[in-house]
Amino acid sequence: MSIQLIGYNEDDFERYVDEPAKRQVRSAFARDRARILHSSALRRLAAKTQIHAAGTDDFLRTRLTHTLEVSQIGRELGDAFGCDADLVEVGCLAHDIGHPPFGHNGEAALNILMKDHGGFEGNAQTLRVLSRLESKTFDADGNSIGLNLTRASLDAAIKYPWGQSVNPLKFGFYEDDAPIFLWVRNHENQGQCFEAQVMDWADDVAYSVHDVEDAIVTKHLKLNILKSPNEVHEVIALAQKHYLNVDSGRLLEAIQRLTALNFWFDSYDESQRSLANLKNFTSLLIGRFCGAVIDETKANYSAENLTRYQAQLQVPDWARDEVAILKTLANRYVMQREGVESLHQEQQEKLVFLVQYIVQMEGLPLEPWLRLSWEQAKNDGEKLRVAVDQVASLTDLSADHWFEKFKGQRL
Repeated sequence: MSIQLIGYNEDDFERYVDEPAKRQVRSAFARDRARILHSSALRRLAAKTQIHAAGTDDFLRTRLTHTLEVSQIGRELGDAFGCDADLVEVGCLAHDIGHPPFGHNGEAALNILMKDHGGFEGNAQTLRVLSRLESKTFDADGNSIGLNLTRASLDAAIKYPWGQSVNPLKFGFYEDDAPIFLWVRNHENQGQCFEAQVMDWADDVAYSVHDVEDAIVTKHLKLNILKSPNEVHEVIALAQKHYLNVDSGRLLEAIQRLTALNFWFDSYDESQRSLANLKNFTSLLIGRFCGAVIDETKANYSAENLTRYQAQLQVPDWARDEVAILKTLANRYVMQREGVESLHQEQQEKLVFLVQYIVQMEGLPLEPWLRLSWEQAKNDGEKLRVAVDQVASLTDLSADHWFEKFKGQRL
């Protein structure tokens, strides 16, 4: 019998392989949180790109520090709604655990390689890591089932609860991982569970605010550019293309609201005072966006504990608009800065080479933990998936090292 939590039942606590608790001192979700914290996949995020290459600057976020910030925001949001805080944190800690080297740029390269074999998507890879690739538990047939998290914990980490056939660009599981997905989603509800909605908003808030902070520190972005009508026009057009396809008037109003805030940050000179002001700026923005969803959601529900499929997170349009503008600023002035295109091309070529090299060498370069999967692969598509699993697991640094090691051995 699991420790009981308000708003959750035994179905939520179930694991794919039954695994009784050694000691009844932690809830099932607290155990899951510990499993992710101790996983090698989480540690690897320390050397994976957020938007700046990992290791290029001591101040800048990596995928791991971003994950920890999402977890802090998500845990406090979840607690405000009466969710189990450990469960929300599990979703947040896990949400990027499937991302490959070089961020979304690496994700795009691997997706092209896998276009005829189910594609590659960082969120689908997350489910694969949690339920298959990370070493912790095996079933009676000797198959790895990953961390063997509870049903509710896996569900909290699923950002896109559908397959590639629904949306070929953003999806939550690969076809050969459908059994575990269907086990997790043992109901007809097609949307995210409430804890995943909290994770999703915490992610949006964290990366929209903190990517702007990093862009300011690296001097790629000066917020006073929003005083230029031409720059504002470009930001709005990019926001509509990539983040929020709404009327340009709404986005202009979002820019005007943001720049009118009494804590809006127009100048940065690297002094300690300036750093403190910048930190205040990010803190107040996070409070603004989190407070908005707390107020709006609580206004729509009277229950003290909003959990699983009992509620929908309510995000005001104005908050979505402002977050979209902040995301766009990082995109426009960091991800599309001069010279970055050639860097992205080089990174993609490295990952493509490594996958092709592993396949051409009949799996010999694989790390030992993946060799059995290679041997059991029934066809070329399955072998390619194993090679991609290997490359996706690498950090930016290890991908560079592998490339330098093998590039002279082209076949």
